[in-house]
Amino acid sequence: MGDILHALPAAAALKRSFPDCRLSWAVHPKWRELLETGGLADELILIDRRRLSSLRGAARELRKQEFDFTVDFQGLIQSALVARVARSRQVYGFVKDQVREWPAASLYTTTVRAKTTHVVERNLDLAQAAGARDRTVTFPLPAGTPESTLPPGRFVLAAPFAGWASKQWPLEHYAVLARQLKSELGIPLVLNGAPWQAEALRSAEAAEVHISSISGLIDATRRATAIVGVDSGPMHLAAALDKPGVALFGPTDPARNGPYGKSLSVIRIPGAVTSYERRKEIDASMRAIQPEAVLDVLATIVRR
Repeated sequence: MGDILHALPAAAALKRSFPDCRLSWAVHPKWRELLETGGLADELILIDRRRLSSLRGAARELRKQEFDFTVDFQGLIQSALVARVARSRQVYGFVKDQVREWPAASLYTTTVRAKTTHVVERNLDLAQAAGARDRTVTFPLPAGTPESTLPPGRFVLAAPFAGWASKQWPLEHYAVLARQLKSELGIPLVLNGAPWQAEALRSAEAAEVHISSISGLIDATRRATAIVGVDSGPMHLAAALDKPGVALFGPTDPARNGPYGKSLSVIRIPGAVTSYERRKEIDASMRAIQPEAVLDVLATIVRR
């Protein structure tokens, strides 16, 4: 989810620079809601690598037309292979030491060295190398769809889970924060997640639980007074929507992977080690962030 959100401004820059061209986006079906009604992609090519029928169907779609060029923003072997399967005159991607899986770079016809730090800006560097002339940052996103029940008034929204457990904030800290928000500011904390995460979310006492799809998350994020995020897709969604709030960081570098823009305040303890280790345990630097520090930032936002 975060990879798609980080690529949206670059894809939008390409679309503006080549207004007479069609933009096709290869994406896993689970993320299609981010792109279907945002007005950016003219065509979605859905690829689920776990299903042979999906792989065959995607290969047919990729081969039935000749693309002027293809851009791999993700920098994985699988995304580079998708780019090469497409009938394309040029395949753009990052140089070997800037892709996430170094063999991917060998599959590009043109490699680009990004000169910026944040992944949104790096993607814009890649789009510019492919011909984008306008680096204006926009995030074309759908409106979302109301799902499940949300508080009728103001509320703080959080999506506690991330792709790696090491980037998460403990659920017991959310429980403390929920009690503090209610008692000191009179505002509820809502925890968002997928259906299979519901039981774990309900363990955070005093917090309300909102179960939704991606469309429901987009709607809830738009309606929230503020958000509490970790380095995950929902936090980057909030940043793309310019929502105020707090972003909690530990083993990943906020300079590269932090919220884009200025709406979210980053909290990271001094001495946190940037490791990018995909561990199954919450990193000690995330546990060290206290609910009181998060509450202080949220109180300023809510009162404002």
